[in-house]
Amino acid sequence: MALFGSSTRDVPATAAVPRHVAIIMDGNGRWAKRRFLPRFAGHHRGVETVRATVRTCLERGIEYLTLFAFSSENWRRPEEEVSLLMQLFVRALREEVSKLHRNGVRLRVIGDLSRFEPELQALISASEQRTAANSQLILTVAANYGGRWDIVQAVKRMLSNQPEKVDDWSEADLAPHLAMSYAPEPDLFIRTGGEQRISNFLLWQLAYSELYFTDVLWPEFDAAAFDGALASYRQRERRFGRTSEQLKSASPTTASPTGPRLDA
Repeated sequence: MALFGSSTRDVPATAAVPRHVAIIMDGNGRWAKRRFLPRFAGHHRGVETVRATVRTCLERGIEYLTLFAFSSENWRRPEEEVSLLMQLFVRALREEVSKLHRNGVRLRVIGDLSRFEPELQALISASEQRTAANSQLILTVAANYGGRWDIVQAVKRMLSNQPEKVDDWSEADLAPHLAMSYAPEPDLFIRTGGEQRISNFLLWQLAYSELYFTDVLWPEFDAAAFDGALASYRQRERRFGRTSEQLKSASPTTASPTGPRLDA
């Protein structure tokens, strides 16, 4: 798969519909608490929202969806909750991959997977292999992932492969080693649940993403809420360091947020 450029080096083509949406799925525990249910009930309901969000992306023509499922900091949560989350991950892979495959969705999982149990690692590998030829939507799940980890591991891999770069390297040298080198940078970042921070998610890749925060809890983030985020995105002026005057004078295919993509 071709590598994509960096928005700090090149101006990407834009369109009314974002090509890549990244989401922090926050609010599962609070959703459950408000209903006097255990926190795990919220995580279980959150899986249903993932299923609905994938369907919405397919219907809206979004090409890449990236979901922050479990951060490298989430190991700090109570041991019982972490154990239940791992069980839910296993169950979701067993039950959902066939549906993803039927709908032409390719699954990829990024993060430090070495800490997971062998059963989960094997399921991840098998799921990725099974869906590898699909291209309707690239669904990336970030699990035991952290943005700082991503940058550090990329630097290590780059220097391992090209030790001569130790004193002279650039973004272009590092980019192929980042966890999401196969995807364009997110056009739109969404965080549900009311918090307004990116929490160590895709630190490198979010450099020029449009940020959208909503109070809607993840289990309640339905198609209408997703469309609200898309409507907000369509109102943004994506300048990538340029001025508004430059955008107005530029070709619609390269500058207008509602113009056609160059690769359409």
